[in-house]
Formats: sequence, structure tokens, C-alpha cells
Amino acid sequence: MQYNLLNKNQLNDLISFLAREQKVVAPVAQGLNNYAFTEIKNGIQATLNYIPTTLPPKKYFMPQRETLATYDTTQGQNMDPVVEHEKVALFGVHTCDLAGIQCLNMVFSEKPKDQNYLARKNAITIIGYECNAYCDRFASCRLVHNHTPNGGYDLFMTNLGDKFILHVNTPAGEKIIERSHLFSLAAKADLAALERLRQKKREIFEKNEIPIEHEKIPELFDKSYQSKVWADLDKRCVACGNCTNVCPSCYCFDVIDEPNLDLTTGRRYRQWDSCQNETFAKVAGGENFRKERGARQRHRYYRKFRFPIEKFSRFFCTGCGRCSRACMAKIDLKETLVSLIKEQGMENPNAGRQSTIAEKPATF
Repeated sequence: MQYNLLNKNQLNDLISFLAREQKVVAPVAQGLNNYAFTEIKNGIQATLNYIPTTLPPKKYFMPQRETLATYDTTQGQNMDPVVEHEKVALFGVHTCDLAGIQCLNMVFSEKPKDQNYLARKNAITIIGYECNAYCDRFASCRLVHNHTPNGGYDLFMTNLGDKFILHVNTPAGEKIIERSHLFSLAAKADLAALERLRQKKREIFEKNEIPIEHEKIPELFDKSYQSKVWADLDKRCVACGNCTNVCPSCYCFDVIDEPNLDLTTGRRYRQWDSCQNETFAKVAGGENFRKERGARQRHRYYRKFRFPIEKFSRFFCTGCGRCSRACMAKIDLKETLVSLIKEQGMENPNAGRQSTIAEKPATF
């Protein structure tokens, strides 16, 4: 593994170097403890110590609205495919969002591969940034093992006080190191400092979590399909769809054909959709397979904690806490999990303080 150092007073030089060749986006403070990934031109604009942004960086991989094809019937009946993408450096991405991008990569790389998504992915350089403490009470990144870096980046930065140490993970990351002339090789003392920081994190991130062992979560959901907890959520949920819109790993979309006023030209585009919308599971004839809000909430939780285990061998909840922060009905993911755990008698009071799970880095 190659590690390099960047002095903190050179952060602005790094941003300026990246901005000369591509669009650079980073977390920027929006006021009232809200943050958003926004284009920047210098390091002063970026905020590295932030709670998760309102929208995750998935918006650069799958935009909220994206044109897929255009047509002109005066020129024939064929549609012309559209693949829109641009070079972007995504700067300051936390480990929970790196995990979300990995989930999307898996989904859209399945056959038939989504060429629009992959074109955007291949044009994006990712520079991650490590959280050294919990961002707030909503985070559950330790539960799903996303509190430490598990790949999915080109460079990964960790704050060591007066400098950053960067893990170089890909040829794209190596190119930034070589061409910017801003970095020096890390010494053994720097690697030892990184290990001390990670050891301290193991102590910090064993608190404020859910009283269940990591590997028991699929079993919890195997037992909870008929739980009374879903009936409680049915009464509380307002079906606004905020939870899925802000989720780093939700990828559902609707495809719409939109003719122009001349009725001979138009476009086909896709836009984000949500399993929390009443119309999502409605089919011809008016039948709705998930008419109740509690059933839709249950489906969302199973899509995060149970179904992906069968297909991808990982949770699709990244532990970012966005769904809980954004919920208009104050539905808290961690509180829901605790209610399920208590109902099924699976509570382990030691699970939140000490873990014996071997953490294996993701390689996707």
C-alpha cells in the first residue's frame, strides 16, 4: 500500500490543481448545520468536518433527471441514445457515502449494464475523507462496518493533526500524486500515527450503536416480517419519500416519454422514484401490492438489511443516518431496529460496546 502526505497549508493548492482539469465538487456549508456537495474553485469553500450532506453524492452518478434518448419522427422512427457525462473530482467523501457508491456500482454493473451510469462513474475521480468521530446521534456506520475505509476511492485522506495522510488506491490516484507535486511519501512514524488513530476510532465507534451483533441482522429480519412495528410505522409515515431520496444506495427510477409541442420530436428521460410513493407498486387495473404505508416502510427496511444479503452479500444501509434526519414523521432507523430487536428477544447489550466481527475490506 502506498501512503503519501499533504501539508494542511497545501490543501488549497490541491483543489486548485484539480479544478484546472475538471469540475471539483465538495461538501459546502449551507447554514443551519446543513451541507451540500457543490462545485468549488478553492479549498476555502470546502467543509471537511460535516454531518452527511442533505443529498448524497449519488446525484453525480445518477442525476435526479437524466435524458436517455431523443427522437424526431420526421427523420424516421428510431430513437437516438444520449449519454451525458463530464469529468468530475468528488472531494471529501465520507466512508458511508463511499459504501453507497459501491452499492450503486454493483447494481448498475449487472447485466444488462447501465451504460449511462457507467459512463458517469468512469469520469468521476473520488477522494475520500475519514470521520474520526460520530457525526451525530443518527449515524449507525459502525453497525454496518462503514466507519472505516473499505475501498471505493482513488485517494483517501485522513486528518493527522498538522497534515493529511493519503492512501493511494488506483492509477487515477497515483496520477494526481505524481502530477500535482504536492505530496511526500509517508514515513513509518506517520503510519504508526494512522494506526493509533484507527485504534482510538475502534473505541469511539463501539458506542452509540444498536444492541445486536452484526451477523444477526439478517436473522432479525427473517423473524420480523409480521412484526407489529410495521403497523406502528403505518400510522406515522406520511409517504413523503424523503427517506429514499436522501439514501445513498436507493436507485429506483421511473422512465418517462415527453413529446414536444410539435408532437414530432421529444425525449425519453428517467427521474428518481420512491418505493414509499403509493403509485410505485400499483399495476394495471388499479391493484396495488403495497398499498399500506407500513408495508412500504417494511419493504424499505428489507431492501437495506435483508434482500441485498442474498444477492450482493452486503447491507445496503450505509449507516449515514440521512433517512432519520430527513423524515417528516421523525421515524428513526435506529429506534425502529431497536424495537424489532426487543420484540424478537434478540437484544444483546454488549453488541454496541464490543465487536468480535472480523472486518473484511470491500474490493469492488
